Amino acid sequence: MSTSVTRRTVLAGGAGAAIGLALPGPAAQAGDHHPTSVSFTLDARTLDGGEQVTSVTLDTSRLGPIDTAGLTPGTFSVHAKATSPIPIAPGDLIFSEYDLDRTVTAARLDRHGNIVLELSYAEGQLGGGTLGYIVSRGRNVRLDLVYTIKQNTPLLRRHGPPVTITRFVQGRLSNPEVDAFSHHVSGSGLKYRLYSPERSHRHGRRPLILWLHGGGEGASLPDDYYDNETTLRANRGALGFATPEAQRIFSGAYVVAPQSTSYWMEDGPRFAPLIREIVQDLVRRKGVDPDRIYVAGCSNGGYMSLEMTVAYPDLFAASVPICGVVEPLGGEGPPLITDAELAGIHTPTWLVTSRDDDTVPPETNTIHAHDLIPGSLITLYDHVVWNGYQFPGHWSWIYVARNDPSRNGTHIWQWMARRHR
Repeated sequence: MSTSVTRRTVLAGGAGAAIGLALPGPAAQAGDHHPTSVSFTLDARTLDGGEQVTSVTLDTSRLGPIDTAGLTPGTFSVHAKATSPIPIAPGDLIFSEYDLDRTVTAARLDRHGNIVLELSYAEGQLGGGTLGYIVSRGRNVRLDLVYTIKQNTPLLRRHGPPVTITRFVQGRLSNPEVDAFSHHVSGSGLKYRLYSPERSHRHGRRPLILWLHGGGEGASLPDDYYDNETTLRANRGALGFATPEAQRIFSGAYVVAPQSTSYWMEDGPRFAPLIREIVQDLVRRKGVDPDRIYVAGCSNGGYMSLEMTVAYPDLFAASVPICGVVEPLGGEGPPLITDAELAGIHTPTWLVTSRDDDTVPPETNTIHAHDLIPGSLITLYDHVVWNGYQFPGHWSWIYVARNDPSRNGTHIWQWMARRHR
């Protein structure tokens, strides 16, 4: 569901569809007889607070061996400009477009002989992120990003004269964790991303983990914006289950992350069969073990996780609703999931939230659900803090993405993996 604007200020920044860019560089040095054109890749990582561009890789291997003695953080300058991919209405806000210099913290050669410019980045640091949040839409969008690179000093080579690059051409946005998820569209038109485990002769049918995103990662159909991207770039919810650690725990699992065409909780009963269609298709096509299908989701997706276990009580081996919505926000209108429905859930359920969540109040939602769901477990945090950085209280999905919740020495991923339908 839509989180507070504060959340999106942390997610400030952007790299949208990688855009080709040709810019003149410094004048060629003596000894250079031809213009030198080099392409570059934007290297990104999905942090707990959202994806950021953390380095730039210049395709310099064809220039010949470069003398690293002359390669310093000051050899190149990097500028980034991020803009919305869709028009912003007058008076509307987007967090955040930007136009600024990126600090180069190091310059090195990779094993291919390409120059890698390491950039300053951190949780909450503005200017490196790839997503913007449009307030009126309650949605993240993948921002269009233009990087401008300037060479300040010639590159020294082990053989031949120094070289100055005269043209930089921007290439793709590369995030290995995100890129490991393939793009798909279901028969009903719902887009989804799929991680497929490595092949192994040791395993038969594989488990499946269904990740249901929050409200800010859904589509915005009035603008025809349906990217199938923000579900993996806004947080580590789905990515966590594709890490080597999680894959070992689950003995190699598929991870599927569908993207809603609006908010899950706007029309959960209609979305439920569309999600089940994806799950059933993967069971047929991918050899998924029908006894080891797990569902987890955050915020709006936490509601949808509960809705799925209400609609299909025999489909899942375990459910992990994180800061999920049960009562309508604002307290007006009927509950999204009734007390009778909660009391009727028999899927093993582990709920997670933080006491300082000011977006989805814990008492009337997660704690209330725990009181009614038979045999359910609950983890209540006081705050959301990871690696010394305090996030908004609504972001308790960070703990699940890091396998932090535990009970009697058993962490939540291990608890899920031990459940069979």
